[in-house]
Amino acid sequence: MKQQTRHAKTDKNAKTGKAAQPSVADDLGLRPGQSLELLQELHILTREGRLNQDSRRKLKQVLHLFQFIEALLKELPPGTAPTLADHGAGKSYLGFIIYDLFFKALDAGQIYGIETRPELVQKSRELAERLGFARMRFLNLSVAESERATELPARIDVVTALHACDTATDDAIAFGLAKQARFMALVPCCQAEVAGVLRGGKALALARTPLAELWRHPLHTREFGSQITNVLRCLYLEAMGYQVTVTELVGWEHSMKNELILARYTGQKKRSAAERLRAMLGEFGLESLLPVRYARLGLVQGADASSDSGSDPSPASA
Repeated sequence: MKQQTRHAKTDKNAKTGKAAQPSVADDLGLRPGQSLELLQELHILTREGRLNQDSRRKLKQVLHLFQFIEALLKELPPGTAPTLADHGAGKSYLGFIIYDLFFKALDAGQIYGIETRPELVQKSRELAERLGFARMRFLNLSVAESERATELPARIDVVTALHACDTATDDAIAFGLAKQARFMALVPCCQAEVAGVLRGGKALALARTPLAELWRHPLHTREFGSQITNVLRCLYLEAMGYQVTVTELVGWEHSMKNELILARYTGQKKRSAAERLRAMLGEFGLESLLPVRYARLGLVQGADASSDSGSDPSPASA
């Protein structure tokens, strides 16, 4: 009971904390009431309320992604105490800003920041304590640990991953599937695994075709590997019962890693997506990734998977 009282008090203090001054807020494109103190603590803003070009790009990305995530959170049934897990949280820029702009006013719900580097987890815990963000928890867990950790609920409403490097986006997807996430918002970064397999196997089935030119220059191989990686991820999510949308996060002048994958659970597992995924793995010599990255694909076999047509049930009732 004492702990609940302390949390209620600290969240109340957070609500009445220092908000951005109108002139600064207008200049930076901040929302009304957005905490300047938080942005300064995250070293996005200086103590004078200024930011350099790199920080401006970072802030624009996070705020734009927040708009997508806010829309997903608002789809949850009324009265829901939402749960959100930020996988590969790093310094938790995204989690803190989501809390400040959405969770703080709710007096309900929880954000979990999952990160493998203990020093970043500790710093995030200390910052949340200073700001009175009582319903944020930071966990130093590996991928496998996060899927079965008792500190996390059995189901998570929203899973996010912003610029999760290489296979960290796949880890976030695996976590989201294990936690039956209603929504996922993923911004991949540095997809190197598939490119490495492509270089190693040279896609023998295509070696005697014009497509072999894709492996002629390392830059093309790397970029092609990135595209294949995200296509495979989308097919996997569709096979697992998600409706997937792919869009740009911000303008390319702000970030080269700009692809946003939004997944909404419908329960309709598309057998055609599973078949296409397997076909692509075989075509490009990537079969070794099947048990590593797409382990749940076998669950689609024999299931009453839907066709590509038909209406999706509401994710809020899924």
